[in-house]
Amino acid sequence: MENMFSLKGKVALVTGASYGIGFAIAKAFAKAGATIVFNDIKQELVDKGLAAYEAEGIKAHGYVCDVTDENAVNAFVSTVEKEIGVIDILVNNAGIIKRIPMHEMTAAEFRQVIDVDLNAPFICAKAVIPSMIKKGGGKIINICSMMSELGRETVSAYAAAKGGLKMLTRNIASEYGEYNIQCNGIGPGYIATPQTAPLRERQADGSRHPFDSFIIAKTPAARWGNPEDLAGPAVFLASEASNFVNGHVLYVDGGILAYIGKQP
Repeated sequence: MENMFSLKGKVALVTGASYGIGFAIAKAFAKAGATIVFNDIKQELVDKGLAAYEAEGIKAHGYVCDVTDENAVNAFVSTVEKEIGVIDILVNNAGIIKRIPMHEMTAAEFRQVIDVDLNAPFICAKAVIPSMIKKGGGKIINICSMMSELGRETVSAYAAAKGGLKMLTRNIASEYGEYNIQCNGIGPGYIATPQTAPLRERQADGSRHPFDSFIIAKTPAARWGNPEDLAGPAVFLASEASNFVNGHVLYVDGGILAYIGKQP
């Protein structure tokens, strides 16, 4: 059973994994035996990530790469294959969100979110699939969202991108399953990260932030998730334990999508 979840000898690329959810997933992969490769858009972020991995006792390989640039991604993947090895596991984690009412959002802002959150996973998957086919298989994990299923005010571009990413996940599974490539998604719920910290700060009177109260009330687990809550699901989808799981989105949301909410 332990061997089923082992990633020993595997090369895992986690995009945008200098911190946050991507870092937590990559750290879990490393503990399961994988060699970690990550990228970020700026050298300072890559350096920050390398220091964070080193502090955890992990030797990671960091590169600067804009995942929306197809030529840059192709060159990046080629370099990784030459310097480290064929990528066995790809996690499309890099993403952005713009919280703007749709009628105030420009088409350029909409396109930017689509470019990072949907086009980039297409570009990265496209770059690694040929070598996965030659090697006899691989794992692709797309970081989806509850917005792959639900709408919410001010996130029209993000919801459109993540809904598209869900369908891209299913189509990669459909198109490349015969090559022993499994493509699945993880849909995180509301996760406690530095980016969401302001939404969890206590108010001057000691009460919860209104959004914090909203999330606690909507979550059967009655808490925010931690990045580490994604570690087990990610290792499962990256390992041989999930060899017959394909085209699935695993929602790690504390039960939000199953819950209508408490009666007022």
